[in-house]
Amino acid sequence: MSWSTYVKNYQSYLRIERGLSKNTITNYSFDIERLCLFLKNNHISVSPLTISEETIQQFIYSVSQEVNPRSQARMISGLKSFFSYLIFEDYRIDNPMELIETPKTGRKLPDTLSVGEIDALIAAVDLSSKEGERNRAMLETLYGCGLRVSELVSLKISDLFFEEGFVKITGKGNKQRFVPIGSLTQKYILIYKNSIRTNLNIKKGHEDTLFLNRRGSQLTRAMIFTIIKDLATQIDLNKKISPHTFRHSFATHLLENGADLRSIQLMLGHESITTTEIYVHLDRKFLTQVINSFHPRK
Repeated sequence: MSWSTYVKNYQSYLRIERGLSKNTITNYSFDIERLCLFLKNNHISVSPLTISEETIQQFIYSVSQEVNPRSQARMISGLKSFFSYLIFEDYRIDNPMELIETPKTGRKLPDTLSVGEIDALIAAVDLSSKEGERNRAMLETLYGCGLRVSELVSLKISDLFFEEGFVKITGKGNKQRFVPIGSLTQKYILIYKNSIRTNLNIKKGHEDTLFLNRRGSQLTRAMIFTIIKDLATQIDLNKKISPHTFRHSFATHLLENGADLRSIQLMLGHESITTTEIYVHLDRKFLTQVINSFHPRK
C-alpha cells in the first residue's frame, strides 16, 4: 500500500474508532503529508512500514528550522499517533518515534480581555447593518457561554433550551454537553432569531442552523475571526485577539468571581482539569486576594 492508502485508513480510524472531529483529523493528517513531501523532495523511497527513526530525525531537524517549538511538539505528537495506529493494526512492530524527544514548550498563558474591553467590542457592533444584530448575538454567546468558534458556527436552534436555561453544545469528538446561558445572551439571540433570521432566504440543509450568513448558509470560522478583528481595529484595541480570546476571558472572569475550576471545566468541555488550568489566566493580584480571603493565617 502507498502512503496515501495508509493515511486514508488512519483517517477512518480517527473518525470511526476515536470519534474525532473533521478539523482534528485534518490537523493530524497535515503532519503526515508534510513528512511525505520531505521524502519526495529528498528522493527517499520508504513506506510507512519501513521508514526508520534516522529518516524521521532528518525530517524533524529540517522542519525545526521553520517552525517554533510548540508547532514542532504538535507535529511529533501527530506522527507518534500515526505510527501507534500502524502498530495497533499489526502493520509495524515498532514505533520509529519512540526515542524522539518532544521539545519543551512551557505553558503559554492565553490573552484575555477585561470586562470593559468586551463591552467596548460589543458596543462597536453596527446595529444599523443587516448583520449587526447577528454579530452582537454571536459575541454575547461566545463570551456568555465560553464556546469554541466551531461550536458557535454549528449551534442549532434545536440546541436552545431557554426555558431550562441551557444550550446543548456539540464539542470536540462530537461530545455533547449542556452549558448554562444567561438571560442577557438569550435576549440578544431571540432578537436576532425573531427579527433578522426570519427574513433570510435560508438554504436547504441550514434550516436549523442558528447563525447564518447573508446567503442563508452556515458561517465559516474565518468569518467570525474577521468580524472580531475588525471590531478590535475600530476601538483601537492593541491586543492580538481571536474568537478563542472570548473563551479564555469567560473562564478567567468566572474564576476571578469565585467559580471553582471543576465547574469551569464542565462548561468548557475539557476532559482534564489540567487543560482548564492552562486556559485560565491567573494574575498575581487575584492570587493575593485568594490568600487574603481564604488562608487561615492571612
